[in-house]
Amino acid sequence: MARHTSRHAARRTWLGGFAVCLIVAFSGYLLVTNVRVNRTATVTSDTADLVEQRVEHVDQLQKDITDLSAQINTLKDFANNSGSSEQPSGTSDPKPSDTEDAGSGTILPAVHGPGITVTLNDSPLWENMVDSSGSAANINDYVVHQEDVEAVVNALWAGGAESMMIMDQRVLFNSAVICQGNVLLLQGKKYSPPFTVSAIGPTDAMIRALDDSNAVKLYKEYVSAFGLGWKVEKKDDLVFGQSAATLQPLRYASVVKDGSEE
Repeated sequence: MARHTSRHAARRTWLGGFAVCLIVAFSGYLLVTNVRVNRTATVTSDTADLVEQRVEHVDQLQKDITDLSAQINTLKDFANNSGSSEQPSGTSDPKPSDTEDAGSGTILPAVHGPGITVTLNDSPLWENMVDSSGSAANINDYVVHQEDVEAVVNALWAGGAESMMIMDQRVLFNSAVICQGNVLLLQGKKYSPPFTVSAIGPTDAMIRALDDSNAVKLYKEYVSAFGLGWKVEKKDDLVFGQSAATLQPLRYASVVKDGSEE
């Protein structure tokens, strides 16, 4: 007796074969793509190399941001100048701000003025404290820490600083000071001591704020006890170059009035 094969069974066999071919083709595509990606990927277990690659990438992105921001500002200036012909002749343009405010643009303008520079440095005495194993029990007492840099920054703002730089970077509202060991990480870049914080503003008021800061007073105690570096210099004319600004607007908290008040 001949075996009967229905059309439904034949259809299932054809669909199954097509599905298998599709899966095999897709797997081959993934394999080829993986090989191509791995050819261009740099594999390394050296943390220093990885950090260096990341820093170079950040530098390139920062350059791209600066170039694009300059183009945006140029277009905005062109648009504003095109509409200025309708402005009455008796009016004048507003005075540009010297603070860390990019206004409607994406570039912080270059600023200059009197200010102070504060330099913090690791103690040279730590080398005398290292034992035969290459370590010291109280090595942290001889190096500058994150809270030390933050103490200087906060004191300068409290003293009326109008614009500030840490090393070669302008300080924005979202700037974060992070230390790993004795290396300072700021906006994707790494710096070794000495660390320099510069601020434009009322010099006498900022120096008083440094003297009044409890956190700075504690650091100065370590300066006397362990030889940490501390130097404050008045500058007649500090110059901060232009810098790309964040596109996120600043928002400030406000007091909510009680509805029961008259």
